[in-house]
Amino acid sequence: KAQGRRDAVAASLASVTTEIDTLENDEELLTLVSALFRKLIDQEVTEGVKAVEHLQTEGLQAVFDDQDISVKAAIEESRGKVSVELVTVQKKANGDIIEGVAKDDFGGSVLTVQSVLLRVIIMLRRGHRPLLLLDESLPAFDANYIANMGNFLSELCKRLDIDILMVTHNPALFDAADRSYRIVRKSGESKFERVR
Repeated sequence: KAQGRRDAVAASLASVTTEIDTLENDEELLTLVSALFRKLIDQEVTEGVKAVEHLQTEGLQAVFDDQDISVKAAIEESRGKVSVELVTVQKKANGDIIEGVAKDDFGGSVLTVQSVLLRVIIMLRRGHRPLLLLDESLPAFDANYIANMGNFLSELCKRLDIDILMVTHNPALFDAADRSYRIVRKSGESKFERVR
């Protein structure tokens, strides 16, 4: 009887030991898989951030063609969450470098370019219909650069195969559009009139 109990306990112990070994192997494998997923996610975030930096810099340089201006990203991780801050960098002719967040340090025109480009990026990354709606979105834009902004938006549409529907009172933006319309009042009704 005692021998039977010992054999049963020994068999149970062997079974539990085997199960522990299996669980330890599973834990090790899951740790490796988790590390692989983290690396893949980090790589995806890094590539996405670099694409944002590139497009933002390209847009700023196209619009502000007389300035050395770019965007760099500061990536931080805190409590398992990644945050990205876009830092605008301007190199002055005298060698001075200004770095900061566009809304705080660079004014409305720079912020507007970055804002429009972030909307484009989000629209494309989310797989939304490639249509960007801009309703008087460029009011704070410096008159010296408005034509450049219009040309950049036109080029962006061609390159990324997107459409932009823009409401504006600025004639310089009409000239950059493939098609533009004016709303006119005729006989008490508002009608669209093609400008080009």
